[in-house]
Amino acid sequence: MSRIGKLPITIPAKVEVKISGSTISVKGPKGELTRTITGGITVKQDGSTLHVERSGDEKEQRACHGLYRALINNMVHGVSTGYKSEQELVGVGYKASNQGQILDLVLGYSHHIVFELPSEIKVSTKQEKGGYPTIILESADKQLLGAVSAKIRSLRTPEPYKGKGVKYVNEVLRRKAGKSAAKK
Repeated sequence: MSRIGKLPITIPAKVEVKISGSTISVKGPKGELTRTITGGITVKQDGSTLHVERSGDEKEQRACHGLYRALINNMVHGVSTGYKSEQELVGVGYKASNQGQILDLVLGYSHHIVFELPSEIKVSTKQEKGGYPTIILESADKQLLGAVSAKIRSLRTPEPYKGKGVKYVNEVLRRKAGKSAAKK
């Protein structure tokens, strides 16, 4: 048995789960998420817990057992408390601002980068004196939030010499010494 797959999922008080056939939908204060489950995996609700079970011991079922348990757990956590991603823009003249779901970035190119975000993601930007501009993304869908965060980071990935670029808050970058270290 999968160690992850056999763990039960506890459902918080504010979250409502509906299972209809191979589709599971989870609704909570932060939103609603739906996922279709395939590969011989079944989900059973027992009071305030969910159990993910597989019908056999085939390779595909063993592979999907822990995966679907983790995805359903992420759905339950997302609609109850939500997920948050913070990125900071390190570099001279780098700026971020938003108008609703449109993110306007200045990342050292000759033009502004206008990035339209999906409606499921809440965006806010902040600029504190003496600090880097910060982009804060919040959503109930962990997968979508990670994909959008990675896309924003790819617009100007941090370089290893000065660390300039879009990086996650608390991300540790591997730095290189540069030319002056080679002259010794």
